[in-house]
Amino acid sequence: MDPVIIAGAGPVGLTLALALARQEVPCVVLDEGPGKDEQRLARTAVLREDTAALADRLTGLPVAAAGFRWAGWRSMRRKQVMRHITFGPDEAAPVHLPQHVLTGALREAIASERLIKVAVESRLDSIEQDDSGVTAHTRGPRGTWWRGSHLVGCDGPRSTVRKLQDIRFPGRTAVERHAVATLRTELPWPGEALLHRMPPWRTSGPSAGEVTARPLADDMWRVDWLLPPGKDLVTPDLLVARVRETLGGWNGGTTPSYELLDTGVHTVHHRLARRWRVGRVFLAGDAAHLLGALGTQGLDEGLRDADNLAWKLALAWHHGSHEGLLDSYQVERRAVVAARLRAADQSLPVLRAGGLRSAVPGSARGHDALLTDGHLGRGPLGAPGAYADSPLASPRAESSVDIGTAVGAQVVDVRVTAEDGSFVRLRDRMGRGALLVLLIAPGTGVWERKHWVTAGIMPRLAAAVTALPQHAELLVAEDYPGAAPHTVLLIRPDGHLVTALGGVRPADLYEAAEAALGGPRATAEAGAHTS
Repeated sequence: MDPVIIAGAGPVGLTLALALARQEVPCVVLDEGPGKDEQRLARTAVLREDTAALADRLTGLPVAAAGFRWAGWRSMRRKQVMRHITFGPDEAAPVHLPQHVLTGALREAIASERLIKVAVESRLDSIEQDDSGVTAHTRGPRGTWWRGSHLVGCDGPRSTVRKLQDIRFPGRTAVERHAVATLRTELPWPGEALLHRMPPWRTSGPSAGEVTARPLADDMWRVDWLLPPGKDLVTPDLLVARVRETLGGWNGGTTPSYELLDTGVHTVHHRLARRWRVGRVFLAGDAAHLLGALGTQGLDEGLRDADNLAWKLALAWHHGSHEGLLDSYQVERRAVVAARLRAADQSLPVLRAGGLRSAVPGSARGHDALLTDGHLGRGPLGAPGAYADSPLASPRAESSVDIGTAVGAQVVDVRVTAEDGSFVRLRDRMGRGALLVLLIAPGTGVWERKHWVTAGIMPRLAAAVTALPQHAELLVAEDYPGAAPHTVLLIRPDGHLVTALGGVRPADLYEAAEAALGGPRATAEAGAHTS
């Protein structure tokens, strides 16, 4: 069968390629550039717990080692510390790294992957679809025709794929503008990210109402200054003045020594494509959505797009048409990003208004909580989306039980026992195309697997797992938040909870698995959503 064609060799396209290859799906990545990424220290990415784990799993390298794991978070208003959070060694913390470091790790993993071909200096200029696949043409020194089973546009904000499919991309332009500088220096809060609102000093030119400092590896920091509305030019002299005054303000009036490494202006747009699927063509990442105000990270959502789409494309590639399953990609991911954009757009007028509204008692702490959510990946501005209304959701069965994770949300990463008896993290078993069935069985961790694998409910559950409509892996955990002993969790390949059942209920487990794979119910509902 023909490979999947991926247009775009940024972090989202490379992630999707690796995710497909891990599920034995070949793909071709069309890279407009020479196969190398520009090293820009002022262009960085903040990865949350789930997306950092995804990058770890695909590259085989700990992203935290390549980037910098925040030691804490500090927010200030004028001279007052509003919030101070520290992250222990076992707590989830954002990881901050230059984007070219992330793409470099992905490219290195791809170099040894037999199922991925990267076509450099290949610019897409036409797409044709038929009942059996997609034909794409690229121009450049190696211009040629490519044949694929599907095509995914991961080609950024000016997506050629989106334009060729005549998909509208409405939204707001220049929602926020930031002057950016990456520098090497020492700050009074080693390893901690800082958000400083209304700092008590003034820069030359318009005042900087908000400054963010985020640590990078090797004593580097990325510092962002929120710019006032308009298109005022950020000159080198103005930027240097802001650097010196800001560093001086944070160090008691004395500007410490620093090395200015890179600068830039970051403009945030909010846009959402009307459609994310046209037949065999899909959009992902910045080609499908733009967001980023109030500390939210568009790259996080792009990586989640790739994780969501990969297992669905893999299933269709291996087993034939799964229209309901493929339609669910747009339904699930577009709804999550739309909710994130609505939350940001509703918060912006409140957070940026100033004046009397900001002087209302308690408003400063409320504003701080919202901004902290955006930067740390929490709440409506930052938390990973849940697919509560997914067309892949199964009807609630009589044996369904409530646990600490809502149906459709990402499961908690707990230690589990795999089928071979080894102890692994739950997230390590994701992304392989298999459903995961997790039994909560206290006491199993202290006994050898051979003593309990044939005891109690295990044989019956193992037989039920074998009979599921898709390959599934049976895992066992000592405990899980909010789950009673003998609870059985059914988990999608991308780590979202399908259902939790009280005990072994083969018929209910099978029905939930069938729905999660795009059964008749999912096909009908997905069609209604996309019509």
